[in-house]
Amino acid sequence: MDLVGIDHPLSQETYGLLADKFQLDRSQIAIGTSHTHTGPVVGQNLSALHYRLVSPQQQALIDQNAKKFPVEVVNVVEQAIDRLAPSQLTCGSGAATFAVNRRNNREQDVATSCGRPTRRSIRPRCARVGGARCVGTVVTAVVFEYACHSTVLSFYQRSGDYPGFAQLELKSLHPGCLALFFADCGADQNPLPRRSVELAQHYGRRLCDAVDGVLLTSNMKPVATSLTTNYRKIDLPLDSPPDRAQIERDAQSDNKYVVTRAKMLLEQLGQGVSLSQSYPYPIGTWTLGGDVQFITLGGEVVVDYALRLKSGLSGTKTWVAAYANDVIAYIPSRRVLHEGGCEGGDAMLYYGLPAIWAPAVENAIVDEVHQ
Repeated sequence: MDLVGIDHPLSQETYGLLADKFQLDRSQIAIGTSHTHTGPVVGQNLSALHYRLVSPQQQALIDQNAKKFPVEVVNVVEQAIDRLAPSQLTCGSGAATFAVNRRNNREQDVATSCGRPTRRSIRPRCARVGGARCVGTVVTAVVFEYACHSTVLSFYQRSGDYPGFAQLELKSLHPGCLALFFADCGADQNPLPRRSVELAQHYGRRLCDAVDGVLLTSNMKPVATSLTTNYRKIDLPLDSPPDRAQIERDAQSDNKYVVTRAKMLLEQLGQGVSLSQSYPYPIGTWTLGGDVQFITLGGEVVVDYALRLKSGLSGTKTWVAAYANDVIAYIPSRRVLHEGGCEGGDAMLYYGLPAIWAPAVENAIVDEVHQ
């Protein structure tokens, strides 16, 4: 979906409808989002950014959209099931290189030194590609992923950002093809330079070229049709929450988002609900043909997870889709948590969570994926 994310209540409602209508097990369902920043507010996702900060009229539109959302998803799934046809599955890996580690590259510097060796980055260069062909030669669907924030654009017009332009390019090259994008672990990766439609189109073309280059070469290997699915939630630990006195002080802050989160937490305490010590974190795995692994992780996951999981599993045959099922908050590695900053904990504010993650977060997620 071309959305910045999805919240837990809305995803649960959607899963329930899908399971009831199509007799699907929870492990057979994955909701992926492109994390485009030029999409609408959806339900309670990023609640502290809009909770009681928008007008009543805007809130009514947000609520109306959230109410329609699960039904629209069910309708799309029904259309897809009605169009099932024999297909040949293939999988491959290519390279796109426009993602930049935003934690050690300032936007204003990269804008003037783009392409020079001064850019420092920890990033996967791979773009994963999965394709389906009708029995014959026509490409009917392509699924691809890349680890980079969908933040080229920052205006108030609706757009799929660079992944959306990549999808449009792929569909023009392969008429009748359905192009789907999954966001890899790019929470600390940005497209730089950025801030123009021309650059979004440019990065979209570059990603399309990487994907199409794999589709048209021998890099695409057949995938057997066996499928094993698993899904679990783990109690991902949060650090110690603030006490009521601290929350009341935050409610007097000059920062409107600090105030908003404080009011949300005070309302929760006023209802007799204790602040959370953990979060039910979703992890899904699909194994195709015995060796192609597709992992779905909730939240805005930093690139360290993709690098660690792929090195410990099947390498280029391991896909890691972040921003999936429940976009809770940023999910830092132990390194990023220790370093701090936006991804390390500061951005927890915008998701309304009471505290940063505990140091055990990385190993808890990786261990569960291996389980």
